[in-house]
Amino acid sequence: MDRRSFLLSTSTLALSQLLFGCGGNKQTQLKVQLLKGSIPGQVVNQFHNGLQQQVQLKFSPVEQLQDLFQQLQNWQQKPKSTDEQGWSRFIPFRQGQKAAEADLVTLGDYWLKAAIEQKLIQPLQEVQGNQLKQWSALDERWKKLVTRNDQGNLDTQGKVWGAPYRWGSTVIVYNRDKFRNLGWTPKDWSDLWRDEMQQHISLLNQPREVIGLVLKKLGKSYNTENIDQVPDLEKELQTLNQQVKFYSSNHYLEPLIMGDTWLAVGWSSDVLPALARYPQLGVVIPQSGTAMWADLWVRPAGITKDTLSDQWIDFCWQPSTAKQISVLTKSNSPISTKIATSDIPEPLLRILQSDGNIFNKSEFLLPLPPSAIKQYESLFAKIKV
Repeated sequence: MDRRSFLLSTSTLALSQLLFGCGGNKQTQLKVQLLKGSIPGQVVNQFHNGLQQQVQLKFSPVEQLQDLFQQLQNWQQKPKSTDEQGWSRFIPFRQGQKAAEADLVTLGDYWLKAAIEQKLIQPLQEVQGNQLKQWSALDERWKKLVTRNDQGNLDTQGKVWGAPYRWGSTVIVYNRDKFRNLGWTPKDWSDLWRDEMQQHISLLNQPREVIGLVLKKLGKSYNTENIDQVPDLEKELQTLNQQVKFYSSNHYLEPLIMGDTWLAVGWSSDVLPALARYPQLGVVIPQSGTAMWADLWVRPAGITKDTLSDQWIDFCWQPSTAKQISVLTKSNSPISTKIATSDIPEPLLRILQSDGNIFNKSEFLLPLPPSAIKQYESLFAKIKV
């Protein structure tokens, strides 16, 4: 799964690299590779100004979460067996693999299990302790998401592998002009099956997302394992497929803006930044619940743990910082914040402070067994034929 940046705010990190501080190589450094647009530049500046010691901060934005995951993989790859690399075993200062170039990296929760299983990252803390001072400010839902065993599965007795700093959800985005003529606006997943929607919808090209929304319509969980035992699932999917004009995980907003489609299912990280620029777009979180995602700080394997990276995580969890991240990157915060209509337009505020009842019905896409993943992929391919 991937979520791409779209129409990034000028207040977010837009440079290829954001560097604060100066000095020689001996100066303390914090190197962070992060998802582009997920942290405002002024937040990094405020962190730097609040430090007691002289520190060099190197924040390098990367376009997509998938690229960040692949970077973690590249750092842990062992070199191919060649004569030159064979000789390197006898040279003490030669490394067997490329050292990680960051103390912290943004990772989506969807990749957390794979990163743990492949030993790409190390725990932020061994148990739910007090090493991260602001840990207690997190709701139990967020603690549960990142507390996992060495196989990457949820485990309340496991280690803390990530620090969520913003989150969002799968939403319905629609063209107001088109729906004004229809006399209604979408409220829930079931609206996608209305006769008027035939060939006017675009869906994400993702089995878990598409099959998941159908499961939600049927009163089931996004994380259902034995989907072949769910009555009417395939029939509902086939009917929904007839409504769909195309599937895309990257290009669903452009046709909607142009009026070629009337409704799309997309990720809030793409949709919310576009609302101010395109007022003809409306957005709603489905009332029966939806899929959620979170951006996390993780520590690459092999990196020496330092207090500075913990300070940065704790800084992101301070209420004033969390509010800035939420408002300026148009995302939700795992920390409870009070956002007023003076801070952000009212339609956007309704999404960022979503109904608690809907929040409780929503779910993260949790790891599934390989056999279940195969079922999802097979069914998705079948209905698209």
